Parts: sequence; structure tokens; C-alpha cells
Amino acid sequence: MTGVRHYLDYNATTPVRPEVIDAVARAMSVIGNSSSVHGEGRAARAIVEEGREKLRSLVNAPVNGVILTGGGTEAIHYALNGTVRTGAVKRIFVSAIEHAAVPANAGETGVAVETMPVTASGVADLHWLKDRLKNYDVKRDGGFLVCLMFANNETGVIQPVAEAADIAHEKGGLLFVDAAQAVGKVPVNFVMSGADLMAITAHKFGGPIGVGALIAGPNLPLHPVMRGGGHESNRRAGTHNVPAIAGLGLACDLAPSSIAMAPKIAAMRDQMQQAAEAEGAHIWGKSEARLPGTLSMSAPGFSSQTQLMAMDLAGIAISSGSACSSGKTRPSHVLTAMGADDGLASCGIRVSLGWNSTDADVDAFRRAWPEAYRRVKATRAA
Repeated sequence: MTGVRHYLDYNATTPVRPEVIDAVARAMSVIGNSSSVHGEGRAARAIVEEGREKLRSLVNAPVNGVILTGGGTEAIHYALNGTVRTGAVKRIFVSAIEHAAVPANAGETGVAVETMPVTASGVADLHWLKDRLKNYDVKRDGGFLVCLMFANNETGVIQPVAEAADIAHEKGGLLFVDAAQAVGKVPVNFVMSGADLMAITAHKFGGPIGVGALIAGPNLPLHPVMRGGGHESNRRAGTHNVPAIAGLGLACDLAPSSIAMAPKIAAMRDQMQQAAEAEGAHIWGKSEARLPGTLSMSAPGFSSQTQLMAMDLAGIAISSGSACSSGKTRPSHVLTAMGADDGLASCGIRVSLGWNSTDADVDAFRRAWPEAYRRVKATRAA
């Protein structure tokens, strides 16, 4: 790759903040295992606990509620398997637009899994959930877990998690919220969300890759799915990644500054949206509250992979959905769940901005994408 590059794939991973890189480097020079009792071990442990407290403060997690993990997918795995293995959960309801890690892990738990549909605008259909649970009896049917992400990773549509929590709790169930895309972009309050469990990962908001957390409500029983040591109060074995946790902590310190930029980031997103709509693009979820930097759209006749290649050649990095399934050839399951036919779903892309995005990035997309689509339409018309 040569020339000026414009990174518009923040939902896949954000650029690590320079201050975070420095914090990680400093922590790498600290000698000692965080579980050791000598002075070096205690110094490492202090970094771990500082990072934990900074995350707890950012999302208003309960005291002792932050279980540090190797990232968001591990946190998802722990939430689903940890509740099922206690015997507390016999059925899992998964929204149709969850990150692929949620249905994949739910399917491996051995309990019944049901899919909760979404509306055409990308919002979980809570009427369906309420109706499905109308005659549900926990004593007769067993405990259940509802999985609903805070904000969708492809469309950016913010989900009604507090309302879902009320519905689940009224029938004696639990709510798991994947907040990976939301933390550090919009305010996230664990207690006020009503969630019983919440997954986060640092690399979505300027922190390092390879560290995250599962946040659990007070007294919530969780069966450890990683064993071999007493780490994380016997809830998750494995030596702490001290440098990454230091980076997580500093990213949490810096997150409010990114959240404060939301109006500016949304305005930049809207400029790109207007340019795309002017050429005939369909915008997904635009009638709903969305993450400020997320733009999901389809261009009829302009396949996702062709768009990605065209933009990459123009020096612009975008995606066709979740980076974890970027090699897929099938249409987006999120857009399909919203009612898109294969034609539109196979022409979907995601453009995402964040803390370090510039007007130059936006202008580059506003020039390159419409021009590329005009060429496609001209070829089809010839």
C-alpha cells in the first residue's frame, strides 16, 4: 500500500491511542507475576487492579463485578457457558443481529436456542419476546438467558436493552449484553442498563487488542470455564496480561473525550451518508438512534467485495460487516434479518469513524465512493 491511506473501519478495531501505547510499553518493563506475593508481584498486581477499577468506573460496574478476559469473544463464551453450566439457564434467546460469537457459543452450550427477530429498521422485536415469554414458567421450563447487544456492529443501531431487561426479569430470566461496540463511543451504564452480564473489549475504543472483560451483577453464579489457578477470584484462570490491562485502564480514562466528540463524529458520518444517498445507496437503520460513527449501506448492483476492493485501491479502508467474518461470501446476516433480499444484503458495506477520524478521511470517501458507483452504473447501463 502506498500513498495516503484513510482508515474508515473503526468498528473492526480502532487505532490504539498513542498514550495507550506508551502505557503498555511502560507496563512491559514491570517485572513480576501479578499473583506473586513479593514486591515485584505486588507492583504488577497494582497495575491490574488500577485497570480494573478504571473500567468499573467507566461503565458503572458493581464492586467485584469486573472479570478480566482475553477479549470480547472470551467474555461472550464465559457469559453463555458460565451461566448454563451452573444449571441456572436451560434456554437461550439470541437476537437475530448478534455478533457471530453469540449464536456460535450459544449453540455449543447444549441447551435450546431460539432466535429473536428484529424490525426492518434493525431494532430487536421486544413484542415478539414478550409474547414468547407470556406463558413461560421458570419452575416448569427452566431458567433462560436473553442475549441482546447494546449497539449493532454493522448498522450501529442502539438496542432497547433496558426494556429487554425488564421483560426478562419479570419472567425470572437473565439478560446478557454485548457492549463491545458501544463502550467508549456512547455512554454505557451497566447498572442502569439492567443487564446481568456485559461483555466489553478494549480494542474497540482505542485500547490494545487481546484484553476485555465480562461484567457480572452481584451474586450472579458463574461456572468457571477456564481453570488452573485462583485468578479473578477463582472465576477465570490464567496469568494476567499486565501490559494490556494497563492499556485498557488508560483507554477507559480517555473514553469520555471520545464520547464528547459524538456530535462531531455523527456530523462527519452524515456527510458521507448524504453523498452515498445522492447516488442511490440504501442506508440501514437511519431512522433509529445509531452509534455516531457507523454508516451501513447497500448499493444495488455494486457487490460488497467489489466496493471493498475499489475503496482499498483508492486508499480507503472499509468493511462489509464484522471483521471476524470478513472472508465470508454469503450476505450479511444482519441485513438479512432486517428484511434485505440477497441482492441488497450482498451489496452491503460498513463505514465507521472514531476518535482519530479527520475531515480528510470523510472527503476522500465522499469523492471516491460515488465516483466508483457511477462507473458501475454506467457499465450496467451500457
